[in-house]
Amino acid sequence: MLSPKKQKFRKLFRGKNRGNTTRGTNIDFGEFAMKSIGRGMVSAAQIEAARKAISHFTKREGKVWLRIFPHKPITAKAAGERLGAGKGDVKGFVAVVSPGRIIFELSGVSKEIAFTAFERAAAKLSIKTKFLAKQ
Repeated sequence: MLSPKKQKFRKLFRGKNRGNTTRGTNIDFGEFAMKSIGRGMVSAAQIEAARKAISHFTKREGKVWLRIFPHKPITAKAAGERLGAGKGDVKGFVAVVSPGRIIFELSGVSKEIAFTAFERAAAKLSIKTKFLAKQ
């Protein structure tokens, strides 16, 4: 699973996810892309499941680019633990996604295959997405 090699701080605040994305909104590498419409946090497991769904459906024919990375640590306390006693341990990492962000790019396959592959990958993610093709 994806996780950062180094971090300045082990635990972070959740923060606010306001506004739309300004960077990472154009198709830069492939012919087709999956763009986020909604906002939220996409976990490393969700990203990996979506990537696997794309590569499985395309039979590893085309090239897939991953345009988001889970940098933010998410903490959780153990199930039977009482309140208080500080912040919980790091459970995993998430990527913070705002509307307009390109999540995946794909090239080397037909438009129909790319559309279906992204449709299957979108089912693995916790945010709404749409399909884009390069003009």
